[in-house]
Amino acid sequence: MDWSQLSVLVTGGTGSFGKKFVEIMLRDYKPKKLAILSRDELKQHEMRAAGFQHDSLRYFIGDVRDAERLQRAFHGIDIVVHAAALKQVPACEYNPFEAIQTNIIGGKNVIDAAIDQGVQRVLALSTDKAVNPVNLYGATKLCAEKMFVQANAYSGGRQTRFSCARYGNVVGSRGSVVPMFLEQRKTGKVTVTDPRMTRFWITLDQGVKFVIDCIGLMHGGEIFVPKIPSMTMTGLAETIAPGCTIENIGIRPGEKLHESLLSEDEARSTIELDHMFVVKPLHPWWDDGNWRNGRSLPDGFRYASDTNTEWLDGPAMLKLLDPATLPDDLLAAAK
Repeated sequence: MDWSQLSVLVTGGTGSFGKKFVEIMLRDYKPKKLAILSRDELKQHEMRAAGFQHDSLRYFIGDVRDAERLQRAFHGIDIVVHAAALKQVPACEYNPFEAIQTNIIGGKNVIDAAIDQGVQRVLALSTDKAVNPVNLYGATKLCAEKMFVQANAYSGGRQTRFSCARYGNVVGSRGSVVPMFLEQRKTGKVTVTDPRMTRFWITLDQGVKFVIDCIGLMHGGEIFVPKIPSMTMTGLAETIAPGCTIENIGIRPGEKLHESLLSEDEARSTIELDHMFVVKPLHPWWDDGNWRNGRSLPDGFRYASDTNTEWLDGPAMLKLLDPATLPDDLLAAAK
């Protein structure tokens, strides 16, 4: 893709993903225009103050709940990355209507505006929590995935195509457990909900580059899943807070012991590539000629954090973390 000829918009552009996406796009891809849509004027001001100023950058105040504003924001846009979401599990559980308004109704508004304004490609961010969801956040992202896949039927003969990228926990992002462990270690005690718990991990850089790659590869309708490593939460706590007491506090409502990125049922319509899996849609509009180079998965396959073949140890995890956030002892251990 010749990004220098494209106008790109990212929803939720002041979040952890959005800021890293903007940084990498400006540095490596240099799009003709890069628009940031978010609802918080303070965060947009802080981005500008932090150096996110460029002739190609545009800042839009707006909410994905506002369908009319999206119509205006998407005018003249070629590529949309939909990252806006309510994603804190406890907050979504306590405020279910708000989560539905943003994650589901907001997704519908993105789809409608993209089709109406002739956007070429839309990639929506999803999460491992959308696979066999046990909390409202995961359920809303499952609904969003279904909407964005089937949106290709709504666009019909128009040029707009929709796909999703689904990956696991982002190391050190806002809301990640890593900052919590760094704060708890000052007290000499860190809390883990269950010593057996495992999670997938990916860095912001890896997540952004994966999304950009998927935009170039998508035919419309795929769910892209990267191959990423796992780590136990106990191992993570011991890495971040060596010598501290680890208190097991029990699984909280809406929390899984292990996460899945591919269910056994999805695996039947999934192909494997060297660095990712591609879930193909089971709809009449899908061209079976797409993705001829992938390998079928064996019967019974599931891609879960506890059965993963790739694992992180302590030093490998420390190398993934932002050095600016680490105390001296962890910086030395990371070298």
